[in-house]
Parts: sequence; structure tokens; C-alpha cells
Amino acid sequence: MVLLNSRKVIGLAHYCKQLKTLRGKPLVPARSCSLATCTHANRNAALHPLWQSELSIPGGTRQSPINIQWRDSVYDPHLKPLKIHYDPATCLYIWNNGYSFQVEFDDSTDKSVIMGGPMENHYRLKQFHFHWGAINEWGSEHTVDSKVYPGELHLVHWNPVNSTSFEEAIMENNGLVVIGVFLKLGAHHAGLQKLVDALPAVRHKDTIVEFDVFDPSCLLPSCPDYWTYDGSLTTPPLTESVTWIIKKAPIEVDETQLEEFRMLLFTSDGEEEKRMVDNFRPLQPLMNRTVRSSFQNHHLLNIETRPREHAHQHSP
Repeated sequence: MVLLNSRKVIGLAHYCKQLKTLRGKPLVPARSCSLATCTHANRNAALHPLWQSELSIPGGTRQSPINIQWRDSVYDPHLKPLKIHYDPATCLYIWNNGYSFQVEFDDSTDKSVIMGGPMENHYRLKQFHFHWGAINEWGSEHTVDSKVYPGELHLVHWNPVNSTSFEEAIMENNGLVVIGVFLKLGAHHAGLQKLVDALPAVRHKDTIVEFDVFDPSCLLPSCPDYWTYDGSLTTPPLTESVTWIIKKAPIEVDETQLEEFRMLLFTSDGEEEKRMVDNFRPLQPLMNRTVRSSFQNHHLLNIETRPREHAHQHSP
């Protein structure tokens, strides 16, 4: 049993009430997914029940996640650099909610906020969580040119100017901003390790551990470039209230750190153990949306010039 102080118990009760609200929303079948490769088909074989049936909101045309086509993204010179200020003291606790683990923050003030980018005002940090696969060949929710990463970080923020609470912002247009960061297998990530070390304490569903003084800025890549598009939550109620900011550069984590994610369980203590893996939603169609980029797109130019350069080198 983890003992929390009264402030955090109140915050947890508030969040549980919020969760019940979200779970009470009616869900209806929706479009089938658009999966680009066999990897995508294979990765959906053992999904958590939350993602096995195609869920959406009625008439939804801005569902997430999507496959970002690099060459089809549109450079927008009006997109500003992201300004991020997180106060480590606002970090509260880690919670195994049965389909991921969430790190919750005190969002009652503007101490942990983001500005700039596609936003017209500041947004407060509410929580961050991850999605990952059973193996390294898949795990991310978004993909880039059908490339799948082993995992994906989501930092969830809400608009305190147009809404009075996170729960209200979920239902509002432009109510949320989520920063997505891809996880790439590579070097040990020192900043992530404090979080990894705490995971065994929340191995089972509905367990909570106090987690103080953590700055999630350490989980962001140094490269400022990003894509942005209008989308939805990727878990119920799947409301189309999210402005997505997907960082172009991934962060590196090592094999042992990913394996600690996979040691978590979907199940409560005493139930038959089911490993927490493949907790991502299948890809959704782009429909009529435009993906904008904060950086100039030389991807297509590079592809087109290579054959000409190669032909020139081998011409008589």
C-alpha cells in the first residue's frame, strides 16, 4: 500500500471521477484501419481489448493516430518554435491504469506549460504516458512513411483559457495539445531511468506510487522540428479535440529500459497475469486533413536528385 498525502489523495479521487466520466461515453463502430505493411498487420494481432474493436465518435473524420507521409507534409513558415516550461515540483504520482502507466501532474496553476508552435495561448501539462510493443519491431501509434518505432511518448496538455478543467477541455475543439515523441532503440537514456526504476511498484493494474520532482523536458529530443495536425484522443472517448505535435527526431532508449515497460501488467493483483504490451491504437485514415511541418521539406528533393546524380556518374 502506497501512502499519499491529502493533497494527492484528493487529486487522485478527482482523476478517478474523470476516468469514470470518460468510460461512460457511448462508443460506436467506425471505419476500418488503413494499414500499410505486413508489420502493421502483425502488430495488431495481440492488441489489448481496448483497441481490438474499431472505436470512434459518430461521424469522426479527424481520428488518430495516422501515418505521416513526409513528402506530403506542407511546410508552414508561420509555425513558431515550441516553448516548454515544466516545473519538476508539479509531478505527483505514477498510475497503472490498466492499459499504460501515467505520470500525473498538478495542473491547478500555470507552473508546467507549453506555448508557441501551432498554439494561440499556453496549455497546461496534465500527464504523460507511453505506448509500446511486445517486440522492438512495433509499438508506436504514429508512423512516418510507414516506419514503426518501438514506442511513443505522449505529453498531454489542456487549454486553460477556453476551459475550466481538463475534463471539459477533452470535449472542446482545440481543447488539448499532445506532444508525441518516438522511442528508438539505441543508447541508454539517463533521464528516463528514474522513471524506469519506479515501474516495478506499479506493476499491477490500479496501483499508484508517489513520484516527485521529475522534469519531463529530459524526454524531449534536442531537435526543434515537428509535424502538426488536427486529430483525436487515441483512447476512449476518442474525441476530436487534439492538436498533435509530433517531434521529427526520436529519442534513444536501450533494450533493458524497454523491457521494464513490458514487465508491467494489464491485470490486477490476484488475476491471471497478462503482460502490458501492444497498447497502441491502429492507424486511422488521414481523410481530408493536412499535416504541416515546422521545417522545410527536402525529403522529396533528395529522392529525386539521387537517380539523376547516379545516371550522371555512369554516363559515357
